[in-house]
Amino acid sequence: MPVHTSESSQGNRGRSFGLGLALASAVAFGGSGVAAKPLIEAGLDPLDVVWLRVAGAALVMLPLTVRHRGLVRSRPALLAGFGLLAVAGVQAFYFASISRIPVGVALLVEYLAPALVLGWVRFVQRRPVTRAAALGVVLAVGGLACVVEVWSGLSFDVLGLLLALGAACCQVGYFVLSDQGSDAGDQAPDPLGVIAYGLLVGALVLTVVARPWGMDWSVLGGTADMDGTAVAASLLLGWIVLIATVIAYVTGVKSVRRLSPQVAGVVACLEAVIATVLAWVLLGEHLSAPQIIGGAVVLCGAFIAQSSTPAKASQTPVAGGSGDAERELSARGTAV
Repeated sequence: MPVHTSESSQGNRGRSFGLGLALASAVAFGGSGVAAKPLIEAGLDPLDVVWLRVAGAALVMLPLTVRHRGLVRSRPALLAGFGLLAVAGVQAFYFASISRIPVGVALLVEYLAPALVLGWVRFVQRRPVTRAAALGVVLAVGGLACVVEVWSGLSFDVLGLLLALGAACCQVGYFVLSDQGSDAGDQAPDPLGVIAYGLLVGALVLTVVARPWGMDWSVLGGTADMDGTAVAASLLLGWIVLIATVIAYVTGVKSVRRLSPQVAGVVACLEAVIATVLAWVLLGEHLSAPQIIGGAVVLCGAFIAQSSTPAKASQTPVAGGSGDAERELSARGTAV
């Protein structure tokens, strides 16, 4: 049996598991808005919810900062960058942008991140990308425009658009930094440690921005309305912290390690589709025909991108097919 068959099988299993993690992350992140909206309507400021989300997750992950304290010496720039960009930056820029432009427009601009990731791969890492991978990004972004119905409230506030673009750039940082050190084998920084310290840094930065000491803490002791159903505010907060933040980041970072930033970035576009569907089911925000069509287009784009890109970076192009790679492995393989 040729060696390349075994290697290909292992690669496919790793790719499938990575895609499963990416989907789990998209579901977890996508559920944050459904839980956050009732809290906001109950009286909390959006920035207060963001601070509670990040600070609560940092508290949950705090024991891991002790276990991985060696990262402070070995990877200080990675920890600081992840906290500032992947945690605090994305949240702060996004919420600042929606104060000036419609949510749909801000969300669309933020999810230009997969296209920006491909730009990073092509022009910074100087690795070629295929037309199929680029087509997947175009389809995903186009479908996302339908999901958020960008035409329903278009605005050209320059500062608002720049803030949304800042959120997109920070999201690129999330995908790129999540992949840092993944090719270092046993010397790779533990993703749990990176996330734990990133959340801690993000919580400290957001504390300065959100100033939570002025928050109406009494809201957390009551209930919030979810499409006519009273739900304990503490339960919603628990969902946001544990599922939409801790589990979302853990599965997201691990998926990037197993796939690649550009693949995970496109699959992450499903977050908007999932958020829209959950809002339909749990909040009674019904989907329109363009939103349903857009969701299907996002799915197609994500599938095309992930099926045309290798699971991990290599010296070969960000490929549009597996034939060349298989022929290369076959030429190098030996019989066993």
